[in-house]
Amino acid sequence: MAAPRLIQHKAEARWFYKVVSKGYDRWINPLFWTAPMRDAALELADLDREDLEVADVGAGTGFCTEGIVRHVAPGRVTMVDQSPDQLGRARRKPALAAVAKHLGDAEQLPLETDRYDRYVSTGSIEYWPDPQRAIAEAYRVLRPGGVAMLAGPLARSHPLARRLSDTWMLFPAEREYRDWFERAGFTRIRARHVAPGWWRDGWDPYAVAISGVKAAAGPSPLGLAPPAPATSEPVTPARVARFAAGSLAGAAFIPIALWFSAIDRLRRRR
Repeated sequence: MAAPRLIQHKAEARWFYKVVSKGYDRWINPLFWTAPMRDAALELADLDREDLEVADVGAGTGFCTEGIVRHVAPGRVTMVDQSPDQLGRARRKPALAAVAKHLGDAEQLPLETDRYDRYVSTGSIEYWPDPQRAIAEAYRVLRPGGVAMLAGPLARSHPLARRLSDTWMLFPAEREYRDWFERAGFTRIRARHVAPGWWRDGWDPYAVAISGVKAAAGPSPLGLAPPAPATSEPVTPARVARFAAGSLAGAAFIPIALWFSAIDRLRRRR
């Protein structure tokens, strides 16, 4: 596995969202993770009954959870996120009042084995130091026949975009998503590309939503060893510089998105 990107660390992700949570729903989602993208991704989760038990992992401010509770009773949905600031924003949303909310790690979920009918995670894999372990955890918490759906960004081919994205956080290739699901034990794997309105035809696919079905009860057949105990890395000038560089690499995408969004608005007005 490649070395983690500069924000692909648990503590750095918490720092990042301590700032980003304040404007996530208003400024970030309209550019990078829109409601039509969310809804297209959720179609692969097969949210076909109100009484489904659903775990939304890396749920953040609850933007995806808001899409889930349009199909599933809120009292049967559980949000998990490692950022108290993101979950704090979710607690302010009336539509999510009945949703259970837990601080937790996608790679070591505080959830029971064989408990949930659906597992959903969108916009979270980018920050996972060990995606394979997290997807094995998705398998573990699902009931046999349950569906896991994960959505995340895709690797870029343009040299500058690739350099910026790989400095910032994890942008896997589509084949990696499929391999992680297959190795974890999922079957009947499906995928579709999603993108915001300003993304241009002919560019690399922006993001992928991928789903699979749990084949048998119990933990993933991958049989990963227990994770190493968490260690606290001291906050040093080098670590702060690493965090700042990763954040700046991510911020570089904002003017690009704003520019093409503005062009689209001008075209519509004309």
